[in-house]
Amino acid sequence: MSETGQRVAKAALLLMMTVAVSRILGYGREVALYTLFGQNYVTDAYRAAFSVPDFLYMLLVGGALSSAFIPVFSSCLVTGKEAQGWKSASIVFNFSIICLTILVITAYIYTRPLVILLAPGLPEQYLALAVHLTHIMFLQTIFMSLNGFAMGILNSYHNFTAPALGSLVYNLVIILVGVLFVEKLGVAAFSYGVVIGAALNFAVQIPALHQVGIKYHFSLNYRDDGFRQIIILMLPVLIGLGVIQLNLFVTQNISSTLGSGTISTLNLAQKVMNLPIGIFAVSIAIAVFPTLTTLAAKGEMELFKQKTSLGLRAIFLVSIPASLGLIAVGDALIKLLFQQGEFTAIMTLNTNQALIYYCLGLFAYSAIQVLNRSFYALKDTRTPMIAAAVTIAINIFLSLQLSGSYKHQGLALAYSLAGIVNLVLLTGVLRIKIGKLGGGRILYNLLISGAASLLMFFAVRYSLIHLLTVLPADKVGLLLGTGTAILIGIIVYGVLIYPFKMEETELLLNMLRRKLPGRV
Repeated sequence: MSETGQRVAKAALLLMMTVAVSRILGYGREVALYTLFGQNYVTDAYRAAFSVPDFLYMLLVGGALSSAFIPVFSSCLVTGKEAQGWKSASIVFNFSIICLTILVITAYIYTRPLVILLAPGLPEQYLALAVHLTHIMFLQTIFMSLNGFAMGILNSYHNFTAPALGSLVYNLVIILVGVLFVEKLGVAAFSYGVVIGAALNFAVQIPALHQVGIKYHFSLNYRDDGFRQIIILMLPVLIGLGVIQLNLFVTQNISSTLGSGTISTLNLAQKVMNLPIGIFAVSIAIAVFPTLTTLAAKGEMELFKQKTSLGLRAIFLVSIPASLGLIAVGDALIKLLFQQGEFTAIMTLNTNQALIYYCLGLFAYSAIQVLNRSFYALKDTRTPMIAAAVTIAINIFLSLQLSGSYKHQGLALAYSLAGIVNLVLLTGVLRIKIGKLGGGRILYNLLISGAASLLMFFAVRYSLIHLLTVLPADKVGLLLGTGTAILIGIIVYGVLIYPFKMEETELLLNMLRRKLPGRV
């Protein structure tokens, strides 16, 4: 494996491990929330309260970092223009904080009409609760923005450790604050936990920022070349993110009218579906992004295409069995993790129904993580924006059509179909833009992975059904049955895949064999 490949493998492994722990803590947060409250208008109000703060963060900071900041800043680093890069980064930071502050104040004033627009189905008392929780979580937006800039800078220096550890602290603090203060504050305890967790998330990254050497400039020089370049790249993505958020808002708007707990049901099912995306797809994409940016800046396009193709194949290798595996164990897994306290059997059934349809698009949303970053590395932010607009229009249309007959399952199915359309569009345009990506090889490996995954599905499903009939009908029995079935699935899939000696298999195995450095 080349030096570049080793760096990507080490970074991806580190991210996978920390993201896995973070996701476990994240599910611990969900377990605590739903055990205490179940799925009802209280948790619907809590979920709705995230909408506006998250929108503001993703629109200004999340979009800038994912599309424009890292490519421009990384290019400055590899071309010996570090000082200029810090100057441009400072200007972007200054303008972003000013705009964010104005938007937060405005949204704070008009929170109630915004919540009514986003969740019109909430009864009055829960609408008031959602407004109160939204006001609390506006503070999170400020800290998450600081955290986002810190992560962008550190990732540009190929330092992934501190941002990853920060996410662990974030989820752990939410659990502790939520559980400790729930009797006194109710569901608002989890909102305060979100704010405190976001603040500590940023605090964890401060030592690493000092290590790389912060070179902040208090400047609003909008004529700066780097700043202008970032803004030009950033604007299409802001539009694209706005469209994406519009899609989420439409889904939330529709689900709020389908009865108590529907927002929470879809949110939880999507979180379970996002587990393999967060652990594998996002980790691989984040790790490969600086490398793709560097290769694009140097004009090494053949290697760029090879790394993009390898990233896609590696993601398919894990996302396809993950989707079928989740379908196979979804009911038992949800029952194991969440069915206690106020979380009932009917809530398990509803969540699993949505999960099945979400899993149909898991492979597509996983691959999109790499494809979007490939375009961003090429400093093309328009194509992902256009693709998002087209597919989200399809999603909204399908959501309106399917929700009437299929309720929450129809909304999940619409989301998955839209993701598949997005994948097809991005792949086609990227091939036109840079040439062949080894489509034949990708398709061949995709068929192998699909066939092996299907056999694994039957093995897991049969094993789980058999185990649950002989094990005790309690949490211990569920844990043993689900865990054993998952282990059987991993072994079966590994045995079926390994003889083909695919490059992406070796990449993942090398990632597992290598020691983790403190800085990659």
